[in-house]
Amino acid sequence: MTWKIEFTKKADKEFSKLTRDVQLSIRTYLRHKVQLNPREHGKSLVSSGIIKLWRYRVQNYRIICQIEDKKLSVLVVRVGKRDAVYK
Repeated sequence: MTWKIEFTKKADKEFSKLTRDVQLSIRTYLRHKVQLNPREHGKSLVSSGIIKLWRYRVQNYRIICQIEDKKLSVLVVRVGKRDAVYK
């Protein structure tokens, strides 16, 4: 069972600002690992709200996602370097 990968407008804008080789690494990671089983390779972020976020690590970059079980989709919320993505 494969999951659909979607980007928010903000995440899409952040993704487009990355270099082509980093974009390729992130795309490959999302297709080959996250799309098959999103909970196997990521870590759940501790959150106080109802929305549970997951993070994935690709080189020095982090991908923050929301897993939507009912729609079988992974919504990418943020993409960026580790020091800036959690702010």
